[in-house]
Amino acid sequence: MESHTLLIYLADEALLKAIARLLAANGYRCEAHTSAEAFLARHDPETPGCAIVDLALPGLDGFGIQERLATGGIERPVIFLTGIGDIPMSVRAMKAGAVDFLTKPVDEASLLTAVEQALARDAAARAARSEGEAVRRSLARLTPRERQVLDGVLAGRLNKQIADDLGTAEKTVKVHRGRMMKKMRVRTVADLIRVVTAHRH
Repeated sequence: MESHTLLIYLADEALLKAIARLLAANGYRCEAHTSAEAFLARHDPETPGCAIVDLALPGLDGFGIQERLATGGIERPVIFLTGIGDIPMSVRAMKAGAVDFLTKPVDEASLLTAVEQALARDAAARAARSEGEAVRRSLARLTPRERQVLDGVLAGRLNKQIADDLGTAEKTVKVHRGRMMKKMRVRTVADLIRVVTAHRH
C-alpha cells in the first residue's frame, strides 16, 4: 500500500494537535506545523498525500500557501479550515482547487471524508502524470517512419492510404504499424488514440 503524508498547517496549536491525533488514530501519517516556513520546507511534491491548511493565517494566508504548494508543478490537494465560513471565501477556495472547505470546530466525520477525497484526487492525478510520462517515453522511442504511420493512424487513414501517402508498400506500413503499436504498449486503435491525444503534448 502506498504511503501518504498529511501535511497540516494551523495557527491554533491546540486544534493542530487535536486534528493530528485524530488523523493518526485513523492510520494517517501526519506532519504538523504552526509556521509557514516549516510547513513549506517539509513539503515534498513527490510524496503522495494532501494538505490541511488554516485559511486565515498570520503572514502568508491559506491561499498563499496553496499557490506556493503548486509552484513545484504538482498540484497538492488542499483542505481548508476556517472559523469564518463566509460564502465568497468558500467559493474562492473551491475555484482555486480546494478539495473541501470546513468550518471550525471541525466535524470529525466530515474531515475524514474530505481527507479520503483528497487522497483519491491525489492518486488519480499521479496516475495520470505517470501514464503521460510513459506515453512520452514511448513516443520518443518511435523511428521517424513509425511516427509517420502513427500520424496516419490517428488521422483515420487505412494502411493502404498511409502507404500511398508515404510512397511505400502496404505490407511495409503493416510492419511499421505493428512495431509502433508495440512500442506504444497498446493493442487497439481506440487505446492508441486515447493515450496519445491525452498525453502527446
